[in-house]
Amino acid sequence: MKIEAAGEHLKRRLLQVDDSTLPRLVLHALIAAAVAFLVIDFRDLSIANAKLPVFDPAPDSMPVLPPALTDGEPDNAPSEITTSVDLLKQPMTFELQPRGVLLARGAIEYGAAGRFQKEIEARGEYVKTVSLDSPGGAVGDALAMSKLIRERKIGTTVAKGALCASSCPIILSGGVSRSADDGVVIGVHQVFNGTKEKLSPERAMSDAQRTTADVTRHLDAMGIKPGLWIHAMETPPDRLYYLKPAEMKEFALVTTPEKVSAAAAKVK
Repeated sequence: MKIEAAGEHLKRRLLQVDDSTLPRLVLHALIAAAVAFLVIDFRDLSIANAKLPVFDPAPDSMPVLPPALTDGEPDNAPSEITTSVDLLKQPMTFELQPRGVLLARGAIEYGAAGRFQKEIEARGEYVKTVSLDSPGGAVGDALAMSKLIRERKIGTTVAKGALCASSCPIILSGGVSRSADDGVVIGVHQVFNGTKEKLSPERAMSDAQRTTADVTRHLDAMGIKPGLWIHAMETPPDRLYYLKPAEMKEFALVTTPEKVSAAAAKVK
């Protein structure tokens, strides 16, 4: 009975509406319906974006040695690393060793560059070489560490049995001299969202492109050949492109004495 009464009331109200008012009411109804559909579509889109995979580089989910990129080759690193995996997953530590060697070992966590700068400032001119042993980490911190190394005219090296992967080669590139012992493991891959923040596809793409541009510009300034970063951009974040000794020389990631002098001359 209430429904019938409501229907009669609505019918009387509609009959009282003049011809000019009715189109406006219809237009308002259509706009309201369109807004409702937009809200529903936006809600569905937000839910879909929230389910997009975001690579989390936390120690429990990121392998220190991801599988190799190239099919048909061994699905592991080309050499054995002697540093324990648990140690490599810890935040980067700095240990001063004989002959002016500063060992930088562990993951490059956010803020590592600031701690590295304090270490360099405290040691003064004593540090001549930074020895790297790291699975990588925050790209921004790696860039800052690399720039500081070049500014201070410090060399970089990767010792036998050590690892230098992901963003670690960016630090390596900063050395005025760069060396790698036989049996080292050096690998690169794409940059990715390393935070737990759920980014939209557009924001994630924009951030990745901007970071890639920053890294490309820096590697070029350090004298690294573009082939190194091309391999990085072609390699998914869950894999590594492991560099062969010949490629390290080809891309100038390691230097000859002649190139060392040229690189040092570029430092202002």
